[in-house]
Amino acid sequence: MNTEAKKDDIIQAVDERDEMLRSISQRIHAHPEVSFHEHQAQGWLTEPLIAAGFSVEKGISGLPTSFRATWEGTPGGPTIALLAEYDALPGIGHACGHNLIGTAAVGAALSLKASCPDLPGKIVVLGTPAEEEGGGKIIMCEDGVFDQIDAVMMCHPQNKTMVLRGALACVDATFTFHGKQAHASSAPEKGISALDALVNAYVSINSLRQFMKDDVRIHGIITKGGDAPNVVPELAEAVFILRAANVNELEEVRHKVYRAVRAAAEGTGATVDISEGLIYAERNNNEKLAELFADNLQRMGIEVNDPPQKGGVGSSDIGNVSQVTAAIHPYIRLGNANTHTPEFATLAGSEEGMIELNRAAKALALTTYDLCSNPEALKQVRHEFEAWKAQKDGGTSHT
Repeated sequence: MNTEAKKDDIIQAVDERDEMLRSISQRIHAHPEVSFHEHQAQGWLTEPLIAAGFSVEKGISGLPTSFRATWEGTPGGPTIALLAEYDALPGIGHACGHNLIGTAAVGAALSLKASCPDLPGKIVVLGTPAEEEGGGKIIMCEDGVFDQIDAVMMCHPQNKTMVLRGALACVDATFTFHGKQAHASSAPEKGISALDALVNAYVSINSLRQFMKDDVRIHGIITKGGDAPNVVPELAEAVFILRAANVNELEEVRHKVYRAVRAAAEGTGATVDISEGLIYAERNNNEKLAELFADNLQRMGIEVNDPPQKGGVGSSDIGNVSQVTAAIHPYIRLGNANTHTPEFATLAGSEEGMIELNRAAKALALTTYDLCSNPEALKQVRHEFEAWKAQKDGGTSHT
């Protein structure tokens, strides 16, 4: 059977599973679970994989809500990973559409096994918790989960279809200021206001913005400001996210911000503890792999747009994966709303969301088929990654 006919079979296999995929996605959407607590979503996504004969391991890399589902067709082919995200945002649920991302990865894998039983390769669905807050993929990278994988893909809903959109390096930082309690009216001189230290730090951080590069992003909230207005606050806390073009530039941003925070604490007589989350690396998009994905989108009649030339990007822990192996993080259009808004959360559970889910599963499955059935395409993808890695490592590749 020729390639085009086989691709038609793959598309049909996704359509045959459309009702099941819709059901899984809508259940996850209706029961949002935040980072590291995605127990129901893990179960709903792995059930059909187990039923289809995938070998499923839950709780890999010390993450209880992670999973790895593996199926091998004909031995000797490449190992391709499809990434499933399924954590929600606090307060606004699936406003980033992870109910669609996770289900699309599962749908692609199920459809490939059904339509291409002799596929030369190994398909791995990796359930990666806590993309929004915590960096599950980073933990899995550090555990070596991606070391023997030839290429990695996932597909994200967005208000524009793109295959080469970048992402910033980022880190979240918590600033906990410690002062001294006192009566705010009768004995204020005996107190040290942790809140004043925090406010001064907030102002200092804002004053740095004009001295940062245009692509740097710094944003934060005050999570604790005291307990009563007539008591000098002994504890105040803020959480910030710092972003820059890459990890090296992020280091400079961190240095400047943390210096300002420490100075604000010292200036009021308070002290401050600074704690960081894991560092999300910038995204290294594999252009050859993105080209294959774009060709399959266009085959389905989906127009592919250029990414923004400036701004318009966030961060994701797939950036860390892209430092380890060939990876892409394409987007398929879902309405006009921006992600991380209530409007996008509504779209992710709507009919429009289910259509995007179907398209994403097809594009992932078709591109995986290309990698497994076309050795030359795989060779080009791997060559591009190896060349990038060698340059990054100063001439030595360790992959």
